[in-house]
Amino acid sequence: MKRKEVVIIGGGPAGLMTAEVLSQRGHGVTVYDGMPTVGRKFLLAGKSGLNITHAEDYARFVTRFGPASERLRAALDAFTPDDMRGWAVGLGTETFVGSSGRVFPEVMKASPLLRAWLRRLEGQGVRILTRHRWEGFAEDGFVFMTPQGREVVRCDAVLLALGGASWPRLGSDGAWVVWLRGRGVEVNDLRPANCGFDVSWSENFRERFAGVPVKSVTATSDAGTFQGEFVITRNGVEGSLVYIHAASLRDRLEKEGRGRLKLDLAPGRTLERLSRDLTRQGVKASFSSRLRKGAGLEGVKAALLREVAPEVAKADPEQLARTIKALPLAVLKARPIAEAISSAGGICWNGIDENYMLKALPGVFAAGEMLDWEAPTGGYLLTACLATGRAAARGIDDWLRR
Repeated sequence: MKRKEVVIIGGGPAGLMTAEVLSQRGHGVTVYDGMPTVGRKFLLAGKSGLNITHAEDYARFVTRFGPASERLRAALDAFTPDDMRGWAVGLGTETFVGSSGRVFPEVMKASPLLRAWLRRLEGQGVRILTRHRWEGFAEDGFVFMTPQGREVVRCDAVLLALGGASWPRLGSDGAWVVWLRGRGVEVNDLRPANCGFDVSWSENFRERFAGVPVKSVTATSDAGTFQGEFVITRNGVEGSLVYIHAASLRDRLEKEGRGRLKLDLAPGRTLERLSRDLTRQGVKASFSSRLRKGAGLEGVKAALLREVAPEVAKADPEQLARTIKALPLAVLKARPIAEAISSAGGICWNGIDENYMLKALPGVFAAGEMLDWEAPTGGYLLTACLATGRAAARGIDDWLRR
């Protein structure tokens, strides 16, 4: 059989994984990327320790992708978290499980893994063309703006792996939405995911505590109750505990125009114990002293309580305890998508067949964050990007051979 030529548009994890699988199967593969180098978002994500996957029970893992969990299941079954770790080892990167269940490379960096990956791809004959930005469709091909000018590229199949619209300075700017909609592909609006939220802080609180972490708290929303920490920002809040609730808060804001987190500032104490400990404080003690001695609250936690519920300074011990255990933090809106870790929305699943081919565009496939799914941080995002890249590669191979 004559070798088929496949174009992959987007040099992120999903695109590179598709290139790996297709080149192993004997197809000619060229990766086009608009940036000076590939994998830039991958490298930034691993700057402080690349979280490649999660070691929780697989039955729980596959539920982390919201409404898209069922549709992603086949791709994840074919590339599980254990497979992800084995793939990394095959590239010379040993991994370990952190205390939270997150899986990291032992070197705690993304760059060695990416370098080894690119060497493997080069050895398999994959061509990578950088500074080649996709600019839409031509009648008989795909238009790229290159250092040499406009170029129309023709091929046997195409994979689109351009990401969503988070971190646009690294290449994923969502420009593709208009082009696909113009070709009859249904695309849901891109929205921020794993993002921070605006809160109406007083100027004094903002100046004193912006950048300060709030540790050892629980937060409750429609997503459930989770323990962790978050960071006060000049605009509001962000951090791992906020990201867990981000989809729930965003959806609530879109539907009702309001959203809130219920914070427990003293998760290690029951309401009854907290009320009892506060009651024991002397009536002449200052509010700060009562909080410190009776509830263990000081610094940013005590200030956050005063900021959100200033009236509790005059409350009785029982009411004060209830507020500490269920502090209602109102969020105003999600931060812009350009600041988000990832994005929701994208190509609708009903427009994609089981091989990840766009029904409106035979021979054009999609993978990664271009599809309409989202997941919390913790290794889920990267695993699903690679899994969908592999699934799309199998689909492309099947389609070309037919």
